[in-house]
Amino acid sequence: MNLIIAIIQDKDSNRLSSELVKANFRATKLASTGGFLRAGNTTFLIGVDDAQVEAVLSVIRNSCKVREQLVTPVTPMSGTTDSYLPLPVEVQVGGATVFVLPVDRFEHY
Repeated sequence: MNLIIAIIQDKDSNRLSSELVKANFRATKLASTGGFLRAGNTTFLIGVDDAQVEAVLSVIRNSCKVREQLVTPVTPMSGTTDSYLPLPVEVQVGGATVFVLPVDRFEHY
């Protein structure tokens, strides 16, 4: 038994949720916030047997796409802000950060 923790961008959340249901995988969705962009994320908790891990990873891979986005960096904490003019920077967002953890025991009531 494994616990898959998938952290994805909110824009991909509904698509991934629908695809997991179609593939007959149960998941718990949690609202979360990313540290770098301070943007909304969704964290999925998915418990599956060892043989199902690759199938779940395939669903995640096909549902969560990387895209480019312009962001304005946060102003520095020290120093004067009048000499700091942040310019938008293009960064990659989206995709998924996935952890696969072994589970010693799983019960469903």
